[in-house]
Amino acid sequence: MTDPSIVVVGAGIVGASLAYHLSGQGRPVTLIDAGLPGSGATQASFAWIGRPVTSDLPSAPLRYLALDDYRRLEAELPALSIRWTGSLNWDGFDATPGPSTNNVPALEPHLLDPPAEATHSPEDGAFDPVAAVEVLTAAARERGARLLPGTPAIALDHEAGTITGVRTTAGPVPATTVVLAAGTGSVALCAGMGVTLPVEPSPAILVRLRAKPGLVRSIVATSSLEARQLDDGTVLAPTAYSGETDQAALRATAERVRDRFAAAFSGAGDAEVVSVEIGWRPMPVDGEPIIGVPPGTQGLYVAVMHSAITLAAAVGRLAASEILTGRPAPELQGCRPARFG
Repeated sequence: MTDPSIVVVGAGIVGASLAYHLSGQGRPVTLIDAGLPGSGATQASFAWIGRPVTSDLPSAPLRYLALDDYRRLEAELPALSIRWTGSLNWDGFDATPGPSTNNVPALEPHLLDPPAEATHSPEDGAFDPVAAVEVLTAAARERGARLLPGTPAIALDHEAGTITGVRTTAGPVPATTVVLAAGTGSVALCAGMGVTLPVEPSPAILVRLRAKPGLVRSIVATSSLEARQLDDGTVLAPTAYSGETDQAALRATAERVRDRFAAAFSGAGDAEVVSVEIGWRPMPVDGEPIIGVPPGTQGLYVAVMHSAITLAAAVGRLAASEILTGRPAPELQGCRPARFG
């Protein structure tokens, strides 16, 4: 096959970023997904983006780029509409040291019991993850990429470890490069090539509340409550999964989150639950992103990670450069699949 085409499997935030950064560079790009763009784990994300002050993780060089790449991406695509509100956390939420402030009442005037001191990250931001995926996908299509929604990938076509395409429920899609950004769905696709991808589903719950606008000004995070608010008053509040198996249990969890929110902010007593859902996040067994070519394969590239929202802009740029040029990006060296043997 002579057509040097690229297929990206998975139209979540990482896949959409990859499709955007890969498109318009002289190679045909196709983005496929089992549903609509952003309809998987992305839609249940809190979508808080930040970067560590210090980190000794293998992925630290990548994580340090996160905000800069989002600033770049927002300049290219203003419709991303990132809310650069900053964040506040306290009460044991994050053990990582960071800049602190004793001016919490001024930053969050509706907090009923503000802490004397909190970690303050004024550069942090957040956005609507589904809307962001739609913006990235539309921009990729404007650059010539093809979108195939409602097209589940069922296997990778290959000959002796060399990719020839993707088999879907709608038929084969030829490719010389396949990029797997399908979250937990990437595991089975890799297994069909004899590649073990050590990724497990990590469920998390996202609750949406309706409340008076303006109650929460930044991103607030404590050990018992995380919350941020949109201009229309919608409050996003993630919480840990505790084994919920039906809608009644999910609703009960959402009501507990609502009660914690009402107890934390003045004027929040009439907050109401709008929705609650579980996002099944892909979690590599060591917690670190898996990005690159699995050993023993040719034409296969994997991009699966937790913190997908935070890392998507930087990963899209760096991974696209690697795929298009063949030159390794130093910032991704700590994320390679080869570390698993």
